Amino acid sequence: MSIINTIAILISLAAIFSYINYRFLKVPQTIGLLAIALLMSLGIVVLGKMGFPIEDQATVLLKGIDFNETLMQGMLSALLFAGALHVHLEELIKQKWVVAILASVGVMTSTFLVGYASYYIFGWFGLDIPFIYCLLFGSLISPTDPIAVLGILKTVGAPKSLETKIAGESLFNDGVAVVVFLVLLSIAGVGGHGEHEEINAVSIITLFLQEAVGGAIFGLVIGYIVYRMLATIDNYQVEILLTLALVFGGHALAMALHLSGPIAIVVAGLLIGNGGRKLAMSDKTRDHLDNFWELIDEILNAILFVLIGLEVLILTFNPQYIWAGLVMIPTVLAIRFVSVGIPVSILRLRQSFTPKIIRILTWGGLRGGISIALVLTLPEGQNREALLMITYVIVIFSILVQGMTVGKLVKSSSK
Repeated sequence: MSIINTIAILISLAAIFSYINYRFLKVPQTIGLLAIALLMSLGIVVLGKMGFPIEDQATVLLKGIDFNETLMQGMLSALLFAGALHVHLEELIKQKWVVAILASVGVMTSTFLVGYASYYIFGWFGLDIPFIYCLLFGSLISPTDPIAVLGILKTVGAPKSLETKIAGESLFNDGVAVVVFLVLLSIAGVGGHGEHEEINAVSIITLFLQEAVGGAIFGLVIGYIVYRMLATIDNYQVEILLTLALVFGGHALAMALHLSGPIAIVVAGLLIGNGGRKLAMSDKTRDHLDNFWELIDEILNAILFVLIGLEVLILTFNPQYIWAGLVMIPTVLAIRFVSVGIPVSILRLRQSFTPKIIRILTWGGLRGGISIALVLTLPEGQNREALLMITYVIVIFSILVQGMTVGKLVKSSSK
């Protein structure tokens, strides 16, 4: 099937599912779209069992879509930029230590705790998954997904300080997690960075600094260049094109330089969304830019969560994988509680936090498309099939169950 027909089908499904959700379900769009797509996938499977050939056709369509490349190399940069565009830098600076620690130490702590826990849990279910793959699983399941988190936050009405903590962490920790994932891939000997080089502590630290710190500096540089260009003109069509070039061209260049594209785009988005909006744009340009990126955000979000729901059709449904995934749900939540609870408890000695902040950060740490995209980068084989199914179980629970209930938790904390 051609790329045009594939895009046409996905956009059509996203539009129809969005209508159904808005008209009848009336739940947050990310949750509604995922739920409807899952029901549709189930319906396709049932029809396939009844002799209709629709399941084979749907499977062919999905196998023709590289989920990892579609999200990580295409949609992610636009979604991160749209999210960062509306994060207030002043408020983020106030919460800098919370965001920085949760997005770095929290992710790495969670990675190793989940890795060790999953190694033993998988063994209980007879899954012979090497320890390095368990660590890889820990790195891909630890970050909160900014796409899912920001989509839910729009409908929750959280206090600004809490929203900044959650949004800031989710925007940065996926970039850190991708870097950790790449480092572990290199150690496993299947990554794209240094897989033919000797792996030692120095090379690991160097790779981490190159990707994470280098990505942040690169994002600051390209963001400043575009900011200066925006300040010299007043034409919203050209200015929107410049932000598009920043997002897609900047991400592609960062990846070519072996820098973290997600971190670069988040930093650039923060610069354009704050300094650029205030000092380099007219009111007319600001309105058009906001409307444009909000629309891009909504469209790509809709397509992404429809795609996540449909991906069920190509999973390997092994009872061992499903049971392991179900056991990993409370395990991952417990580790999330520890990895955010310890740093927040320490920081509480110097600053005040929203009531129930640890519970909110734990339950509001949604997993989403990034976890699925990362697991799909693993080499073909039984390890990938098992980890993909386990990851999928956790992601579905996270978005549907946690996503539906986190709003009540946030509202109860503000009473």
